[in-house]
Amino acid sequence: MADLRGKTLFITGASRGIGLAIALRAAEDGANIAVVAKTKEPHPKLPGTIHTAAAAIEAAGGRALALACDIRFEDDVEQAVERTVAAFGGIDVCVNNASAIALTPTLQTNLKRFDLMLSVNVRGTFLCSQKTIPYLRRAANPHILNLSPPLDMNPKWFAPHVAYSIAKFGMSLCTLGMAEEFKADGIAVNSLWPVSTIDTAAIRNLLGGERVARMSRHPSILADAAYVILTRPARECSGNFYIDEELLREEGVTDFSRYAAVPDEQLARDFFVPDEFFERVPSGVGTRR
Repeated sequence: MADLRGKTLFITGASRGIGLAIALRAAEDGANIAVVAKTKEPHPKLPGTIHTAAAAIEAAGGRALALACDIRFEDDVEQAVERTVAAFGGIDVCVNNASAIALTPTLQTNLKRFDLMLSVNVRGTFLCSQKTIPYLRRAANPHILNLSPPLDMNPKWFAPHVAYSIAKFGMSLCTLGMAEEFKADGIAVNSLWPVSTIDTAAIRNLLGGERVARMSRHPSILADAAYVILTRPARECSGNFYIDEELLREEGVTDFSRYAAVPDEQLARDFFVPDEFFERVPSGVGTRR
């Protein structure tokens, strides 16, 4: 089976949460990880820094490069890409995981927060993809993976928080367009999204606190799903909008209890999961939180 040994992954938002989980799974194979994030010093409300993440990656068996980078800015991203290539000789995978969130309705959405979400989620995804593509073209099995939802234009996903939905679906539009644009180059471009809420700092600090964290899954479910995607042949696997549980079921996983933050707790559905998913998949994930 294919693995990620010796591959170089450029992962945004890799200092904690889902990005770090994806990095640690790749590190088990001996992958090289560019830890691309803003947090250089400990934050009072957020766990982890680029340095603690790099140490964890190396302890797991990988090689790490801690890169302080604000993906909103072209110079920062260019320097991060150049340092990654200088350290590891190229880039095989770009994971666009970094994201900003504010679940506010239109009249309560601060324009500074609106700009932040569009700048991080859409501009950042586009920019990091753009700057890594010249190196991905040279890679043996190049992948871009966006942590963004399936494209579903149901108004219910937009009405409560138009700005955030635009920002997340903007990432998915990058998947749709770039998959077709770079098909001839053999670069796979896919999206991955969780069916359940994921126990991260965003859940604990912004989206329901401890109650919803208990109804969530560990980031490791997305790490395992991402690993499946990133080890598939790029020319045979592009333009897809994967949902973590469905993908892992296709790989033969039947017991999802190991991913639960709290065993036997009713799981909460994440945003943006199409209703059709629950008609296809016998998921144990419950109703919206």
